[in-house]
Amino acid sequence: MESSRPNIKALLVYPKHPETFWSFKHVLKFIGKKATLPPLGLLTVASLLPKEWAKKLIDMNVDVLNDENIQWADYIFISAMVVQKESVGEIIKRCKKFHKKIVAGGPLFTAGYEGSAAIDYFVLGEAEVTLPLFLEDLKKGTLKHIYVSQEKPDLKQTPLPSWDLIDFKKYLSMNIQYSRGCPFDCEFCDITTLFGRVQRTKSAGQVILELEALYDRGWRDGIFFVDDNFIGNKERLKKEILPALIEWRKEKGYPFSFTTEASVNLADDDQLIDLMVEAGFGSVFLGIETPDNDCLAECGKFQNKNRDLVSCIKKIQRKGMQVLGGFIVGFDSDKPSIFERQIKFIQQSGITTAMVGLLTAPRNTKLYYRLLKEKRLLRDTLGNNTVDGSINFIPKMNLKTLVRGYQNIVSTIYSPKCYYQRIINFLENFRPAVRRKVYFHFYYVKSFFRVVWLLGIKEKERLHFWKLIFWALVRRPKSLPLAISFTIQGYHFRKVFEKHI
Repeated sequence: MESSRPNIKALLVYPKHPETFWSFKHVLKFIGKKATLPPLGLLTVASLLPKEWAKKLIDMNVDVLNDENIQWADYIFISAMVVQKESVGEIIKRCKKFHKKIVAGGPLFTAGYEGSAAIDYFVLGEAEVTLPLFLEDLKKGTLKHIYVSQEKPDLKQTPLPSWDLIDFKKYLSMNIQYSRGCPFDCEFCDITTLFGRVQRTKSAGQVILELEALYDRGWRDGIFFVDDNFIGNKERLKKEILPALIEWRKEKGYPFSFTTEASVNLADDDQLIDLMVEAGFGSVFLGIETPDNDCLAECGKFQNKNRDLVSCIKKIQRKGMQVLGGFIVGFDSDKPSIFERQIKFIQQSGITTAMVGLLTAPRNTKLYYRLLKEKRLLRDTLGNNTVDGSINFIPKMNLKTLVRGYQNIVSTIYSPKCYYQRIINFLENFRPAVRRKVYFHFYYVKSFFRVVWLLGIKEKERLHFWKLIFWALVRRPKSLPLAISFTIQGYHFRKVFEKHI
């Protein structure tokens, strides 16, 4: 029986991400980092496993999974997103070569575990609920193939991540999670399917403990709150969470700046914006999707409908937060004019990081079931709708017209002329307010010279690069480091799209 085996050895493996918009592969080269974020889900799973177990974590985005790692383990835990499916397949083959037991979970398998016959045990949904069921049966020697539950756990059960399992120096940013769930129910989004519409949150005390853990381990850089909609419970944020963050940062000398995701109705609440900025939030990702009201109604994005979206974005920017935006084409209501409208909107908004994607239908979403009923669904999504021009359903618009229009958007907005002009538009409107102590890192110097050589001398955008640098020196000298960081990001976006378009 498994229960008779002391000191079980668990290897937690995070699969490799392909090169995508959000991989920031070309940014990481400039600054000597290997990945943007560590695998927070697996780090949390590690803390849910018995303390007496021996544990190792291999993030294949920063380290090599060698045969010795696999042979060492009794159980191999894999958590993955859909976009990592190819890497998952390779991991499974290697593990089975050594006859190892595989335990799989995360969004990829929760959305659909069929077709993964080589995996021994599926622990689906939220680990706080299903992993204890697996561990209990492991003790008894009565393991089942699938563990699943509809229960939505109280996040006060969630332990601190096992940060000791990773090397901080390999990552651009750290991450924590405050909440799960979103009050909105957009047709194409799988968040409510995975986590529900009632937002569940951690306490202010838990959030501060997680920040303390990162601080005590020497982290002094950005932190991403990975919530799908950070402002799902505005009143709790204003009364409890943000005041606690403000006080903690002040006591610690402003060691971190924060990034998160939210809905565009953030712009309706001046007090909330001001508190977020005071608490250290320097940027926020918003799902803008489209400037077309018919498309917004079609996909159930009513929180964006009938409002001046450009004004909302510029208001948030003026108050001190950079806005990153998500945009979609391929809705049934889209007309051929949508491509130029998207370009115009993105340029006017000053959103430098504009993720434009083709509509896709993830499993178990309302869109998925509607298209299935209409016999328009072709296959499962690949989890990446921003680079290869593929969608998983039959669109109403002619497919060639849609793909060409999409390609025109991304090639235009990330052309040097448009992208650098958008940086200037943003900096003219932006009023940075986040207080943060600046920590010097040696890679800053090396990165600066790399930027000057590549973008200021070697690449075709050099004239735009120097125009921006001199403009910033004269008009916004304090924003020069931010301007330079935008040039690096723009280089990454161009390289990603040039490779696939």
